[in-house]
Amino acid sequence: MTRRAEYAHATRQAILCEARRLFSERGYFATKVDEIAAAARVAPATVYAVWGGKHELLQSLIEIWASAPAIANIVSAVEELRDSAAILCLVAKTCRSMREEFGDIIRLLLATAPHDRDASETLNAATAKYRQAFVPIAQRLLDLHALHDGIDVNEAVDVFWFYFGYAGIFTLHDDNGWSYKRAEQWLCDQASRALLCQPGS
Repeated sequence: MTRRAEYAHATRQAILCEARRLFSERGYFATKVDEIAAAARVAPATVYAVWGGKHELLQSLIEIWASAPAIANIVSAVEELRDSAAILCLVAKTCRSMREEFGDIIRLLLATAPHDRDASETLNAATAKYRQAFVPIAQRLLDLHALHDGIDVNEAVDVFWFYFGYAGIFTLHDDNGWSYKRAEQWLCDQASRALLCQPGS
């Protein structure tokens, strides 16, 4: 990179970082471009020139979460596992790590979507992608004959979503005050009971 390119990249990242912080602290609608610019120590015109405005900043933050390597990594890792309990532990661990890293973005989108059509469409697309990631995991458990009798891939995905969708870990951590570690373990235990055959059954 040239020095100019390095400065442009640093400016772009500073704006995005401050937008993420302010959106999380104040909400998307209450945050002004002027405030993002002041926090990033640039002119408001620079925010528009670099990013295009608040909407583009929000979309970029969502893309960071939605394209996180952890999603593809877990699907790849599950294909190599033969221990159904280990698969559930990996799902729970990944869910926890995603919430710790991107929980602010997820909360932001959930809060913004009911009041903004573009955000709502983005949430729907992100949710579809999120649920789809559970399909190969459920299929792997079915192939291992690890699911309870009568549970097919679709129902398994529904159960995964119940425990590892947006609400579960946020409720346990944010509302109940549990640590992320405790929430991860509880969700893993409960999902295992709901989905997996017990040894000898």
